[in-house]
Amino acid sequence: MSENKLILVVDDDTDLVEMVAMKLASENFRVAKAYDGLEAMDRIKEERPALIILDVMMPRKDGYTLCDELKTSEEYKDIVIVLLTAVTEAIKSTNYTHMGGKTTLADDFVPKPIDLDKLMEIVRDNL
Repeated sequence: MSENKLILVVDDDTDLVEMVAMKLASENFRVAKAYDGLEAMDRIKEERPALIILDVMMPRKDGYTLCDELKTSEEYKDIVIVLLTAVTEAIKSTNYTHMGGKTTLADDFVPKPIDLDKLMEIVRDNL
């Protein structure tokens, strides 16, 4: 079922991107990587992913903005988006809120630090 489905992993933390990409590859998913919202949009246009694992807080374009752009676009609205965020631990030091994540158009939401098994469960449930 998961064979050949492309998943785009987007986070400005390169170690996290590599960790998630290795886990996905070990379960036979194809993986694309991007390190901010603008680069992610380029990747999406190059080869449409089935699912995007998308960090919230990134330079150049944040995950909420990219998520909302994709979900309100006729061309990309059916791509599954799973938001990643460490916001729950940093509410006092950021203008992002946990509720903000819950009210976006994302399909699911995973807190950081990431539980890889939980993330894989969400990926499988959505593909």
